[in-house]
Amino acid sequence: MELGLKDRVYLVAASSKGLGFGTARALAADGAKVSMCSRNSDDIENAAARLNDEFGAQTIATACDVTQSEDIQKWVDVTVERWGRVDGLLVNAGGPPAAYFKELTDEQWHDAFELTLLSAIRMIRMAIPHMSEGGAIVTITSSSIKEPIERLGLSTVMRAGIAGLVKTLADELAGDNIRVNNLIPGRIDTDRVATLDRGVAKRLNITPQEARQRSLSKIPAGRLGTIDEFGRVGAFLLSPAAAYITGATVRVDGGQMRSI
Repeated sequence: MELGLKDRVYLVAASSKGLGFGTARALAADGAKVSMCSRNSDDIENAAARLNDEFGAQTIATACDVTQSEDIQKWVDVTVERWGRVDGLLVNAGGPPAAYFKELTDEQWHDAFELTLLSAIRMIRMAIPHMSEGGAIVTITSSSIKEPIERLGLSTVMRAGIAGLVKTLADELAGDNIRVNNLIPGRIDTDRVATLDRGVAKRLNITPQEARQRSLSKIPAGRLGTIDEFGRVGAFLLSPAAAYITGATVRVDGGQMRSI
């Protein structure tokens, strides 16, 4: 299927690895221009170089801490100065730490708000003025907004807010022909999932491999997803091929989530 991505311009946040990189890779493979950002300058430059080497992709690599408004603005400005517009945005950021509610401090709630929810608001707000008609926004949240996960209350609360934002903006931006959708990863083979497995293992006094196997037993597909499998769905939702999809929440989870 032709996605119509050639020479379109996309901002892809937190794309040095994991879900963001998987999506950036899928966009680049189809000929898109990809502006990538991550907190660490070496990591994001190396990730962009990989796409250049593999696809001859046109990329921008920007060091950006998404908790800092000025960093996001710089990333958007650099992209627009280079390519003149924005056709789509992938909203993404690292997840807040795992903990039970009674263990969390005001500072941790505030940090999670800055990292997860306010960063999404800022990215979208700063990208929209440069977004062409037919543009697209995709947010990455978590399966916890459908089925809360033990000790991931920070993530659940903040990402549920993003899901509400998506539904709000799908209505508000429809008149500008800008689509807004939400993408939920299940158990994808990323560093974040490995970290969570190690946390479960430590808490239950089992090995990380045993913790992972417990998770796999709950996935009908019987395995973790890959970042490329996730990224191709992200690229589709950002592409003109998904022109009649907005306000939707799409799951990439191997059948793990049981909610209807």
